[in-house]
Amino acid sequence: MEISGIISAIVIGIIIGVLGRLVVPGRQRIGILWTILVGIAAALVGTAIAAGLDVSDTRGVDWVEWLIQIALAALGVAALDRAKRR
Repeated sequence: MEISGIISAIVIGIIIGVLGRLVVPGRQRIGILWTILVGIAAALVGTAIAAGLDVSDTRGVDWVEWLIQIALAALGVAALDRAKRR
């Protein structure tokens, strides 16, 4: 993997993490670094799931892949927030 691939994964992870955090209602007690890490993980796992469902390579914007990634990020943010509360 080249440096441009790593940088793009981080940028996409930031976007996915922030969108996932916006989906979760209420205030989350996790920092921005955790949001970014959850977003990166959700982006990678979501891409793998979309590839498994054969919806990752479509014409135009891959809306289904984005929805899967955002849903995974929202689940990750909610789970991490719940774990931090305890």
